[in-house]
Amino acid sequence: MALTGRTALLAALGSLPIGILAPSWSGMLAVNAPLTLAILCDYALATPVKRLQFTRSGDTSVRQGDTATVQLTVANPTGRRLRSDIRDAWPPSSWSTDAEQASSRRQLAVPAGERRRTSTVLHPTRRGDRHADRITVRSYGPLGLVARQGSHRVPWTVRVIPPFTSRKHLPSKLARLRELDGRTSVLTRGEGTEFDSLRDYVPGDDTRSIDWRATARQNRVAVRTWRPERDRHILVVLDTGRTSAGRVGDVPRLDASMDAVLLLAALASRAGDRVDLLAFDRRIRAQVQGRTAGDALPALVNALAPLEPALVETDARGLSATALKNAPRRSLIVLLTSLDAAPVDEGILPVLPQLTKRHTVLVASVADPRIQQMATARGTVDSVYDAAAGTQEQEQRRHTAEKLTRHGVTVVDTTPDDLAPALADAYLALKAAGRL
Repeated sequence: MALTGRTALLAALGSLPIGILAPSWSGMLAVNAPLTLAILCDYALATPVKRLQFTRSGDTSVRQGDTATVQLTVANPTGRRLRSDIRDAWPPSSWSTDAEQASSRRQLAVPAGERRRTSTVLHPTRRGDRHADRITVRSYGPLGLVARQGSHRVPWTVRVIPPFTSRKHLPSKLARLRELDGRTSVLTRGEGTEFDSLRDYVPGDDTRSIDWRATARQNRVAVRTWRPERDRHILVVLDTGRTSAGRVGDVPRLDASMDAVLLLAALASRAGDRVDLLAFDRRIRAQVQGRTAGDALPALVNALAPLEPALVETDARGLSATALKNAPRRSLIVLLTSLDAAPVDEGILPVLPQLTKRHTVLVASVADPRIQQMATARGTVDSVYDAAAGTQEQEQRRHTAEKLTRHGVTVVDTTPDDLAPALADAYLALKAAGRL
């Protein structure tokens, strides 16, 4: 039995000792028998918490930053009216503000033999699974003097998936893809390997694309157009080692890489290519294989949602071996990792020949925009030192990228906001060049 603030006040006014919870009943009855009787009756008439029944329904997934609603149905099978305060507990990261978290506490009345539904609105601030905690109920008697309190566990999970902020770039990338695929009229067509059609020559066309036989038959210059290859295999390898845990601004490197992966997957699926995912550090953290174009993006989103960086050094040889195992035929391997000199020199470069021998390799990395700001800083002594440090860091990254390029690797190194569209552009450029 829990004493309310009103009970404490009445106890003080009636000289009722707080020992109401202790075995001193005779003394209490002697001091204020009517008030004691009222309290006991109020407690007896409060709805038993243990007999209440709870069920959940509602959203099971939500994008990070959006809201999810989970309904809680409270059934009162007793013969007494339920007057209660209810707290539906979830992890603190399920809300973005204290005011939103406070909304999980509410008052609820349920007549005898009936049920009522209440809703909890979640606004998660982190990716991953959010599991419902206990439902705590405080059931009051008709007078509100005392209350019964207890808890119930009603399992429910809401998966918070990546926000996919780069989807705003998808329409423009799809328009470029349609140009490559021949659905719109352009002067230059993608140099793929699949013959598409003949059309009249226009100034600016490559003379190597002229079809002389067709030209002789129709007495006007005709050129061949090519359709970029379809059904190519793309293996996205996400480095989840310690370097992916670093934050660039307010965003972890891993989250920026995930956003780029989703845009690339959406674009490649529309292009008719197959996209697989491998998240790896010292072991496989997530994997998506063999999905159709329509199922690839939802599968990737679901696999990426609970993924977190591991504070260990990535096993580059293990990563390479696992990537080769998952790419049995020629593929485009997209490796999202750090361009820091030490991890690349000691980890990636020694295993690159194994990858580039059979596959086209593209390395994408998240650059810190603060480095660019430091490199251009001037005006004070501190700014000059910042500029020297920023310039040195830029030169190191440029030197590392050149090493990768000499091995035939395409390198994308840019800020978190620009990484996703830059990676999509690099994919389209490879597709237009027939290098997939």
